[in-house]
Amino acid sequence: MPNARIRLIAPSGYAHDPDAMMRGVARLREAGCTVENLDVLGRAQLRFAGSDAERAGDINALATLDELPDIALVTRGGYGAVRLLGQLDYGALRERLAHSNLALVGHSDFTALQLALYARSGVRSFAGPLLADLGAEPCPTYTWEHFWSTLSADASVATWAGAGDAGLDVQGPLWGGNLAVLCSLLGTPYFPAIDGGILFVEDLAEPPFRIERLFYQLHLSGVLGRQRALVLGDFHACRPGPRDNGYDLDAAFAQLARMAGVPVIHGLPHGHAARQLTLPFGAQARLRVSGGEARLECTGYPHMSP
Repeated sequence: MPNARIRLIAPSGYAHDPDAMMRGVARLREAGCTVENLDVLGRAQLRFAGSDAERAGDINALATLDELPDIALVTRGGYGAVRLLGQLDYGALRERLAHSNLALVGHSDFTALQLALYARSGVRSFAGPLLADLGAEPCPTYTWEHFWSTLSADASVATWAGAGDAGLDVQGPLWGGNLAVLCSLLGTPYFPAIDGGILFVEDLAEPPFRIERLFYQLHLSGVLGRQRALVLGDFHACRPGPRDNGYDLDAAFAQLARMAGVPVIHGLPHGHAARQLTLPFGAQARLRVSGGEARLECTGYPHMSP
């Protein structure tokens, strides 16, 4: 297990479950890690982990530290990252981080920052567990092991069953994140222009009709059709409402398959669930599907030295 130096950042919601946060810190320390910037766990302003200036400062500080940590780990999601996009020093962040081995890790609302940093600064990051996830009970063994195996090597592999579309073999940059957050940045300067990519998405507690609407937004904007494949992660608690009359998530996914124009792969263990892959955003990836099993190989991303 690497003795990593980890700096906490809190760009979105406040630490509403401090016990989970401290369990995450304790597990990291037990693994030999140094955990810094714990003050962010005590910040709160309304639903946010501090003021906009404080939260943007968490990101901008990465460009001015005397020595970069191995990992900058997001505490939790929620909402608030989009409020920071106009306050980031993209030039300084590009100069300091674009060619560094800093692993910037988070998911959910953090998708807004991942998209913006890649589009404006060329900074690559990871869609992976939050500090709150690492402090879950019981200990998320699958998530923990893939987190470390990905961050401590220059290549990663993930496999999962139930993927569909046998015979698929495509390559391209891996990118994506939370579907609603991703679609909210379409048409803005913070949305990266990625063609020929492997796009992964997940979401939480959105009704199926809204999920379908978001996929249509990607389709009608032309983004979806320019990708090699669309990979669906976990859509936790995305349940139909009382007026949906039998229309559910399966129906939304069936319509997606009819209109997408690209292969749609299911079952990626990523999102708001206990099993969470760590996915290198911006890495070169190869996705193969055969016999109902998918294999995703990634190379060329920031990682810790042995």
